[in-house]
Amino acid sequence: MKIGRRSIFLAGSALLASPAIIRPAIIRPAMAQPATTLPAQTPGFYRFKVGSFTVTTVHDGFVARPLEGFVRNAPLAEVQGVLRDAFLPQDRMVIPYTVTFLDTGRDLVVFDSGNGVTPAGATIGRMIANMRSAGIDPAKVTRVVMSHFHGDHVNGLLNAEGLAAFPNAEVIVPEAEIAWWGDATNETRSPEGQRANFANSARRLAPYAARMRRVGPDSEVIPGVRSVAAYGHTPGHTCYHIADGAEQMMFVADTTNRPELLARRPEFHIIFDFDAVAAEATRRRIYDRVATDRIRVTGYHFPFPANGYLTKEGSGYRFVAADWTGAV
Repeated sequence: MKIGRRSIFLAGSALLASPAIIRPAIIRPAMAQPATTLPAQTPGFYRFKVGSFTVTTVHDGFVARPLEGFVRNAPLAEVQGVLRDAFLPQDRMVIPYTVTFLDTGRDLVVFDSGNGVTPAGATIGRMIANMRSAGIDPAKVTRVVMSHFHGDHVNGLLNAEGLAAFPNAEVIVPEAEIAWWGDATNETRSPEGQRANFANSARRLAPYAARMRRVGPDSEVIPGVRSVAAYGHTPGHTCYHIADGAEQMMFVADTTNRPELLARRPEFHIIFDFDAVAAEATRRRIYDRVATDRIRVTGYHFPFPANGYLTKEGSGYRFVAADWTGAV
């Protein structure tokens, strides 16, 4: 049988046009990659200036927990509505962790210590690797300034060997916080879910016993840093105001968890607050101050890089992320 040039051309066109033939070569390799596989992210740190001081926020990962029961004094649907407006998931609460470092030129300070050593594959415990990327040496930290003694704030005081993770640092603790958690007779007067803080904080602070300093409210911690009482989240929860010249900021610690939820609705009482009524009053007092005075803030559970401003809006507040820049 003689095959003409026109027949060959038509056959070739049919092969090119046939989805059944081209799909194995082009589409299947793309579909073979699991949908959950993501490329590695860039290192999680960010720097900015407060006067001559350098602030570095260092990401420590995140956790996701069920949303139901997270807010104790509002129906789930109402909480979901606030999260929906913020474009956040409505079936879980995704909680980020970011640690604030301050270099004053004389001191290298870290506010709280992160989650510390965590199991392989955990979504938290990223601080040490991100410190390394940022060029921050734990041995050069001179002060660890604690806001409170919840595990995600004190666990990083120890390294994988159970020794001091910041071997040359003085640890500064709020007087009211250590007075509560350092007295075992308070255990039965604490919420059941927080009773583990007594033994855990004692173990984490033990290597620093000879170089621990207690500070009261409105005390100078180091030049340029003052304590600000923010009780409620825990009995001695404390924020820190930082100033150099005319520039200022405040580390607001756990005054709120995610600001998209708890700054917007400061009346919400969450499961982690020791005294929810006092925590609400603190939120309003601290946030009124930073909003009125236009003070930059960093927050432990704020979306990375966890720095920006709070503005009064209605009966609550709105977090405005600070503008990013490529230069410090």
